[in-house]
Amino acid sequence: METREQSEAKQIIPAPSQALAVRSAAIVARGLRDLARDSNWLVKKVFTERSRHLAISPAGQLCATSPVVRHGTERVALYDIELSLPVLALSVAGEPEACAPDLPAAFAWSPTARYLIAGWGGWQRELQVFDLHGKVSLGAFGRFLNFPQCLAWSDTGRYFAAATPGGTEAELRLWEAAPESSGKMPFSGAPLSALGGPRTVDEWLGAQAGDAEGGDEGSFSGFGCTAFAPDEGTLASLVEIEGEWADDSIVLLDVPTLRRQRTFQAQGHVTDLAWTFDSRQLVYCAAGQAYRIAEESVEAESLPFGAELCACHPHLPLCLCFSSWLRNSAKGRLFLVDMKSLAVFDEYAAEGVVDLRWSLDGSKAYAVTADGLAYIYEPPLL
Repeated sequence: METREQSEAKQIIPAPSQALAVRSAAIVARGLRDLARDSNWLVKKVFTERSRHLAISPAGQLCATSPVVRHGTERVALYDIELSLPVLALSVAGEPEACAPDLPAAFAWSPTARYLIAGWGGWQRELQVFDLHGKVSLGAFGRFLNFPQCLAWSDTGRYFAAATPGGTEAELRLWEAAPESSGKMPFSGAPLSALGGPRTVDEWLGAQAGDAEGGDEGSFSGFGCTAFAPDEGTLASLVEIEGEWADDSIVLLDVPTLRRQRTFQAQGHVTDLAWTFDSRQLVYCAAGQAYRIAEESVEAESLPFGAELCACHPHLPLCLCFSSWLRNSAKGRLFLVDMKSLAVFDEYAAEGVVDLRWSLDGSKAYAVTADGLAYIYEPPLL
């Protein structure tokens, strides 16, 4: 009786796993880095010149106006925060060879950081769209009279909003993304819905928007900070009231109709706002103090800490905050807050922070100052 050899197809042989090797290398690198530090914060210098206009992407890139990218004249540029290097200078057709410093600018990243919508004083008065995967400009939309105060993109990328100041010419506009927009203009044409002018605001705020105590104290100046709830059912927007002692208001609007749900009067001028991951709470900062508006609440609740900037975690009840003033200290601080217990933890001294952002997966967070200093929060368990 003949004995047949077993087929090689049935034998167990070692096979390399490239994905596993890459993942293991990343874990080892992270472990070695953690051994060399005693803090969850890393500090890096991203750029050397000062820039008041910048925005952090969920992938750890930074868009900022910079005077050093092109022979001393200011341009819009991208930087890699982790590598502390300039990546790309953005340009559009017809932009001037030389631009004055400190021109107005506004930026908004798509949820995956593939697209960037930007407005800059060196370009035409319209919003430019860049595809950063293809490294190309896709075109422009959304012409404006007054430079946008805030640009906001919803969490799934379906909606985009632009808020502008200007009193009687102020506008809040909302666009819906075109179907299957990959590689094409995600937004174009006329907005899906829009609000404008103090008449609408007077209806929301009543006497507050029209009261005056000497000059233009208490007059409506425009729309400011704007943010979509993660469930994309509500848009929160700041109604700015002009005057040193005036109080701003926050209006909650239905998406996509922009019909008013509720209005809340703040105490002082609002500097930032952010939704919690479950869309049930809105955290905002006004006059150096932090507040929150809970679902179905009648008025805002003062929180037991001060802050001027805030960014909520994408899927945990955590909030990253920055305060420029700390009691008994000349410096400010970055810190984390447990939004259930309101306990503050992982504080780190910082000054001059302009923007905060969590990464797309929530594993780390970024904060960048006007002087180009980046703080990277990278705890072991998130």
